[in-house]
Amino acid sequence: MALNRSFLFAPGNVARRVEKAFSLEADAVILDLEDSVAPSDKPATRKRVAEALRLPRRVRGYVRVNAPSTAFCYRDLVETIHGHVDGVVLPKVESAADLHAIDWLLAALEREHGLTEGSIDLMPLVETAAGVQRIDRVLQARNLRPYSGPWRVKRVAFGAGDYGNDLGLEPGLEEAELADARARLVLASRAARMENPIDSPWFHFKEAEAFARALERSRRGGFQGRLCVHPDQIGPVNSAYLPSTEELARAERIVAAFKQAEARGEAAIQVDGQMIDYPIVYRAQALLDAMQKAAK
Repeated sequence: MALNRSFLFAPGNVARRVEKAFSLEADAVILDLEDSVAPSDKPATRKRVAEALRLPRRVRGYVRVNAPSTAFCYRDLVETIHGHVDGVVLPKVESAADLHAIDWLLAALEREHGLTEGSIDLMPLVETAAGVQRIDRVLQARNLRPYSGPWRVKRVAFGAGDYGNDLGLEPGLEEAELADARARLVLASRAARMENPIDSPWFHFKEAEAFARALERSRRGGFQGRLCVHPDQIGPVNSAYLPSTEELARAERIVAAFKQAEARGEAAIQVDGQMIDYPIVYRAQALLDAMQKAAK
């Protein structure tokens, strides 16, 4: 299984940045047709993005199209989707209807290109007041589909910049103002039996210590990865969303001690002064599994 720690944005209309993005260590690259491309340049950029995603690469390639409510979204999809596109990032999702419409169009394009239905990943960006407020209903789209094909939405992502703008927020470096929205996305994702979400970009490029704290909060808060807007963010992000050496060592102690306890007929023990029962063991095993996944 692929890791989903770092998703690096690159403006689809800047060839040198697209080329560089695919040479870096991000888990996936998102070629952008939305915020980083002026309206007048969007039509021409579609072709550049489609061509870039056809070139050989070693990381997954996504395209961020424009929002479903815009005049650009349909042509963005029709002109960029082909057999070498791994996924679509859909901004400003606010309803299950948004996902149903784009899911249906992607299925039609997959059939047209001879692709397996459901093979193109769809990652919604939740970044408005309506999107966060309705997140439970948005994720119910899986159960309310108008047709029966494989569901392509595996995880959602958070867009703090647009969300803050929509609400008139001015988040500080510790981002306390965004804690509620983040918690809502994590809870709704897991309640819908989806993967843990992907966190918002960090825009304070010179605040490395604050970024490190933000990454720690994010991982502990239930996010599995982060959207990146600068190449220098990839290394810290890739490291932050894997367990530390100390966490791994403790997880190994917990799993080993619990196996011995189970063999004795016990299901509640102490390790390092903490009570350990099944939920703690499951979490420890998940950390070990994540590390094995990263090593493949």
